[in-house]
Amino acid sequence: MPIVNQNARPHIEKILANLTQLPGVYKMLGKEGELLYVGKAKNLKNRVSSYFVKTIEHPKTQALVARIYDIETLVTRSETEALLLEQNLIKQHRPPYNIMLRDDKSYVYIFVSADKPYPRIASGRGKGKHQIGKFFGPYPSAYSARDTLLVLQKLFNVRQCENSYFSQRKRPCLQYQIKRCSAPCVGLVSPEVYKEDVNNSIRFLQGDTKELNQELIAKMEQAAADLEFEKAVFYRDRLSLLREVQAQQAVFKVKGEADILAIAYQAGVTCVQIMHVRNGRMLGGKSYFPDMLGDDLGQMLSDFMANFYFQVADEVPSELIVNTALPDRKELEEALAQQFGKKVQIKSSVRETRAEWLELAEMNVQHAIKGQLSNHLELNERFHQLEQVVGRPIDRIECFDISHTMGEAPIASCVVFDQGGARKRDYRQFAIQDITAGDDYAAMRQALTRRYKKAMLPDLLLIDGGKGQLHMAMEVMQELGLEAFMVGVSKGEGRKPGLETLHFTDGTKIQLPEDSKALHLIQQVRDEAHRFAITKHRAKRDKRRSTSVLEAIPGLGPKRRRDLLTHFGGIQGVLKASEKELTVVPGLGEVMARTIYKILHE
Repeated sequence: MPIVNQNARPHIEKILANLTQLPGVYKMLGKEGELLYVGKAKNLKNRVSSYFVKTIEHPKTQALVARIYDIETLVTRSETEALLLEQNLIKQHRPPYNIMLRDDKSYVYIFVSADKPYPRIASGRGKGKHQIGKFFGPYPSAYSARDTLLVLQKLFNVRQCENSYFSQRKRPCLQYQIKRCSAPCVGLVSPEVYKEDVNNSIRFLQGDTKELNQELIAKMEQAAADLEFEKAVFYRDRLSLLREVQAQQAVFKVKGEADILAIAYQAGVTCVQIMHVRNGRMLGGKSYFPDMLGDDLGQMLSDFMANFYFQVADEVPSELIVNTALPDRKELEEALAQQFGKKVQIKSSVRETRAEWLELAEMNVQHAIKGQLSNHLELNERFHQLEQVVGRPIDRIECFDISHTMGEAPIASCVVFDQGGARKRDYRQFAIQDITAGDDYAAMRQALTRRYKKAMLPDLLLIDGGKGQLHMAMEVMQELGLEAFMVGVSKGEGRKPGLETLHFTDGTKIQLPEDSKALHLIQQVRDEAHRFAITKHRAKRDKRRSTSVLEAIPGLGPKRRRDLLTHFGGIQGVLKASEKELTVVPGLGEVMARTIYKILHE
């Protein structure tokens, strides 16, 4: 058995001997009974035993096996049931060794709201967060959705503003001036005409541009016949814009919706390219680099698809076109049908237009993997050299940094790296409370305690700071009863990069040469922790500073605050106003005016 905890070895051997050969789900548990990993298996005994018989190459799996203290299994009636149960458990517990997708933000959709009589068109992530309305997409990036919204604005002048902004308008905003909105907020367009614009927008999003074209031509000719030349010019401009858009979007002959997935593997990097076709229109694609290694591309793609459609996507189209046959295609189709309540077909041999789509996805996946390889090889080398410096295997690094302005709005950030790069979904931030302003030690103590009370320790914990910070971190670990491998990083003379000193817990310290790849990795992680802390801190600080001083005045509600600011043209005008001038504001009595003046000028 490789790298298994010696104290857990007899227990694990006993479990392996008694495992069933039925399908099901297995859970790997850590020292404290925490869930490390969830997996599914056709045959539980074979699958679970495979972790402990052969020597495992992948650093992630090695790190997992070294942490296993217990294994639990759940038997299911079929593979489909095992797959659904596995995905539900992952969603519920988010085990640290399961997540294959670093970027698992939900996709962007364009939605038409259900507001009456003037609906808005906007974009947003995921379907669950918005009110009831019509959804179009998914768009793989916010850019592609933004481009579409811009075209819609120019074509149909439908509002995109928030409801709170819309309801408060007394006069048209800039969007009306630059001809991108028909100003329904102040009633410059009738609900009937507006409804027509909304319906045309929906048709455009559905890819129904042919009829739209015909209608616009008819309207233009009609306006010209009625000698309404301005109107005719307006329809002419819309027509030319629509044709421009049509030329850019190669609209396919096939009216269908499909996701096209192509997988490629090269020198330790796995890449999956997903392209989305909706209403016969290609909406674009996105590359993923999951933490997966294996010989069987079909199995890897199948695992990725389960992960993607159950954890990230809000919907599944009726067709999934893949560039390699899947070993468990049937089970996956059944599980998707159960989850989304519709029939899903997975196809690997396709013809004509679908074959063109697949070819496009394959081209993109090859292009993406080439770009990623150089980064991957460099990162691997950096990790390898760092392992040699510290004399132990390292897969996961966490680093803490504190950011504040003269003690104001302190934020502690924790960033996470592994051999695949930054794991942004595992980043955490802690708003530091109840400490003396500017006390970095106390801030670090609070952040470490809050983090490791619950979370699993990394293979290497980097502390940004010298001996003092490191000693304080050691105290925290003692209090929590944890054994962490920690290194303090202090800046060199003149805070120059390249002169950093590494401090170890046994009191030794080393200075790595400037060209050391191990040092480059430590700098990369530390700089990322700094960037992450400072951006959040600035946002928090600026938010605190921008909350109006008027909010602190008792008895002054939002409406009166607004009236005040409108009357004097902003906060500067209010600050300059005398007590007498304040009483002139409608709705403010003498007592209130006196209170405001007193609070602002004391």
